[in-house]
Amino acid sequence: MEESISNVTVRSTGIRYGLILAFISIILFLIYMFAGVDMSGSARYWSFPIYFIIIYLAHKYFKENGDGFMTFGQGVGIAFWMGLLSSVISSIFTYFYIKVIDGSMMQQMMDKQMEAMQEQGISDEQIEQAMKMSAPFMSAEAILIMGIIFGIIFMVIAGLIVSIFTQKKNPEIAY
Repeated sequence: MEESISNVTVRSTGIRYGLILAFISIILFLIYMFAGVDMSGSARYWSFPIYFIIIYLAHKYFKENGDGFMTFGQGVGIAFWMGLLSSVISSIFTYFYIKVIDGSMMQQMMDKQMEAMQEQGISDEQIEQAMKMSAPFMSAEAILIMGIIFGIIFMVIAGLIVSIFTQKKNPEIAY
């Protein structure tokens, strides 16, 4: 009887689901942009449940197509690879969108930030100072870099949480 060898690895699973997550992230970004959703508010958190679900599905895929087991570290590793790939792809897309398609997006975000500060009763001098301090972070390049860094960090944290529930240790291996 011939035994099949599984080619499923932490990295291959993370890359597979990282591509899926990148595609979903880009679609959500476009939906939010065309719908005029203010991404500086709480709307940016609407997609978080989707990220947790995709991590769960990646873990399920890894176990079903592997040996049926997944350690906590493997679960976090899958989330890392997902975060790395999806963050790089979606951040590059966002950079391209800001630079080529809608250059006014950054100015709109700054205007909304100013309006929010005015509504809070912050003085014009303080608003001007705050805008000067935030200006370096309100460029397409800064969005690209922060998107990659914070995307990876978020996915690893989400992977830590999901892995607590999805890990399945092999009883034959001493940890």
